[in-house]
Amino acid sequence: MATGPDFASATASVSASDRVVISVDAMGGDRGPAAVVAGLADSMAQHPQMDAILHGDEAVVAPLVARHPILSGRCTLRHAPRVVTMEDKPAQVMRHGAGTSMWSTIDSVKDGEATVAVSCGNTGALMAVSMLRLRKLPGVNRPAIACLWPSRNPGGFNLMLDVGADVKAEADDLLQYATMGASYARNGMGLARPRIGLLNVGTEEHKGRAELKEAHDRMTAVAKVGSFDYVGFVEGGDLPSNRVDVIVTDGFTGNVALKTGEGTAKLISDFLRDAFGAGILSKFAALLAMNSLKRFQKRIDPRRVNGGVFLGLNGTVVKSHGAADATGVAAAIGLAYQLAQVRFIERLAARVASAEGAGQDAAQEAPGSDAGLGSSPTA
Repeated sequence: MATGPDFASATASVSASDRVVISVDAMGGDRGPAAVVAGLADSMAQHPQMDAILHGDEAVVAPLVARHPILSGRCTLRHAPRVVTMEDKPAQVMRHGAGTSMWSTIDSVKDGEATVAVSCGNTGALMAVSMLRLRKLPGVNRPAIACLWPSRNPGGFNLMLDVGADVKAEADDLLQYATMGASYARNGMGLARPRIGLLNVGTEEHKGRAELKEAHDRMTAVAKVGSFDYVGFVEGGDLPSNRVDVIVTDGFTGNVALKTGEGTAKLISDFLRDAFGAGILSKFAALLAMNSLKRFQKRIDPRRVNGGVFLGLNGTVVKSHGAADATGVAAAIGLAYQLAQVRFIERLAARVASAEGAGQDAAQEAPGSDAGLGSSPTA
């Protein structure tokens, strides 16, 4: 089962004796704790160096853990009697979230017990709790959620951000997203010099909103410090292309694109199932094409790239899809493990500091711009 791009080159230097502890919210998903525990067991089977702290109602979670012998001795159960539901408002969770499994999951990272947190729960609440408990990295204005997107690139994926942390983004934010995305692509996807594109309604320089044009004018200067190549504006059709490695956009546009992609993948899968089940000859054709169909299904299966990463916080948080099954949860936990192995958050923080000056200089030099970059991009 795939968990995202190949991190082998990035993790080769990690000692075999190193243990990686992942903090997992057992209670947040639509499918309940059974899917989360099963996904954790699957992921542990793939990663012998992984340990976990599992947060949830002990009376509910303990019997589920007992069903999976692989968790014995490697999974610590942390009792958290309350649950953040999908209907809970982020502001309410920030005020009254103590004692929930989500809050406890984030606190394990805050307290240094675990390296990365994973939750299938309410996205808005998870971002709110993460910002409250972990705080933003110095120099970061708006954190972003980054997701992997199947593409024609050799690694099989592009990265897109923001996909829902905040519905708006100013030029400063877009520059930060670009350099944070470049850092992820470099440390997580093994790309020495990622190609960055700004998502727009066209590739012409005169198109787009004012903040896009300003970010476009300032991007080249930031790219020098961030060690990435800026390819200019890209369109929706470029999301799965090999023209770019990282797509930068605001959270509203990114979230719509993400959900549209997931829905389209399911629609294509359903259409193929209907077409090959229409009659005897169609079913026979499906048998002949079974291997090709399985490869195709794997390519468009959103579960294998499940896991949005919160970038810009003093700690790494992976948001799994709320409807994820055990396969999807295992992919999200596997991604968390891989990011922990490359010590991603430490590298990201270092780049935040080094890129701030470049962003400020670019703001002063950009045509028609008189606003400095109040918070830095990262690489």
